[in-house]
Amino acid sequence: MRPDPAVPLAERMRPQSIDELAGQGHLLADGRALASSVAAGKPHSMILWGPPGSGKTTLARLVASHADALLLNLSAVNAGVKEIRSAMETAGAGRQRGQRTVLFVDEVHRFNKAQQDAFLPYVEDGTVTFVGATTENPSFELNKALLSRSRVYVLRQLDEQALAVLLQRALADSDRGLGQLGLTITESAQQLLLRAADGDARRLLTALEIAADLCPSSCIDEQVIAEAVSGGGVRRFDKGGDDFYDQISALHKSIRGSDPDAGLYWLARMLDSGCDPLYIARRLIRFASEDVGNADPRALQLALDGAEAYERLGSPEGDLALAHAVAYLAAVPKSNRVYIAYQQAVEDVREHGSLEVPVHLRNAPTGLMKELGYGKEYRYAHNEPEAYAAGVQYMPDELAGRRYYEPSDRGLEKRMLERFARLRARDRDS
Repeated sequence: MRPDPAVPLAERMRPQSIDELAGQGHLLADGRALASSVAAGKPHSMILWGPPGSGKTTLARLVASHADALLLNLSAVNAGVKEIRSAMETAGAGRQRGQRTVLFVDEVHRFNKAQQDAFLPYVEDGTVTFVGATTENPSFELNKALLSRSRVYVLRQLDEQALAVLLQRALADSDRGLGQLGLTITESAQQLLLRAADGDARRLLTALEIAADLCPSSCIDEQVIAEAVSGGGVRRFDKGGDDFYDQISALHKSIRGSDPDAGLYWLARMLDSGCDPLYIARRLIRFASEDVGNADPRALQLALDGAEAYERLGSPEGDLALAHAVAYLAAVPKSNRVYIAYQQAVEDVREHGSLEVPVHLRNAPTGLMKELGYGKEYRYAHNEPEAYAAGVQYMPDELAGRRYYEPSDRGLEKRMLERFARLRARDRDS
């Protein structure tokens, strides 16, 4: 039986049993809750959360087929109230005949709150078993009511081993795949294809099908794969979803952890995937103050210089300026003492309101103000030893003696710590 060429290879090779579904052993291994539910033909409402090409749609179909249930498909991209109502009517009619229905909603996070709420009565009364698929974090994108009635399963991106199994299966299968063509693939070409797929089974099979059409012989080589994936090998990055925040978090924490290699890797990942370089530049500027602080005050200037250099040069030349900043910020001593001190000061301002400025610190531009004692007894620090007026109170009376900034013993702050110890000793003596 020759495969229908009008049907894409990725669709033809869609797994027809749980055993064929690659890469989700944490969910489908023997004894796992989802595997047991599917095998018993007793589906429950669920949310399948995972990256593109990880098998969400396939798993929904297998859930329905193992339960001998009617599968209804909706896509939140193009479905509205009319389509939802029609699906519910079909499911209701099936229920009267004793037919179980699995309702699969792809991209469920694209439905608004009212649309998501519309499914609840039908889920609660058993008219449908709800299976939603999403690439976004359900905690943020789905209603709590819908989440409370569903179990969330997290699908992982496919590793290269799982992708290699799918690749070889497609080349060997004569009924659904490319087996009738007698194609082989070189090891280097296979590695290039696996990397370009980036954990996405659909991307892998689509590129393989293109390569089969382009291949002038029976052996797919690296040149053919390079042509097939040209322009399509961008790493996954969602510019605002979990991938975005996970990667910027990894960059920030790598630099904080003084690992320049990891910092450069995450910088390269984000730039390669289309992240706005100026967004990264702004995060590096923030990092310089929050995590390096006075341990190395040069860090802030270097981060600012990196941002300015990128603005002048653009990509790819300006990328190096950001890399320069990342490597420096990762390498220097770290201190968050200024960050902590400022947060404590903000808390006191909010808690204590508008406390009065001590009289000796007030400005006295008029005679009346001088008569009232404004500025009286103020001691000019530059006229004192070490330019420090020992014993002078600069805080409001209600906060006298409050300490926010305690320098660390790292970098330049170590010298500040030593100086403060001397000055505070003079305060005690005074």
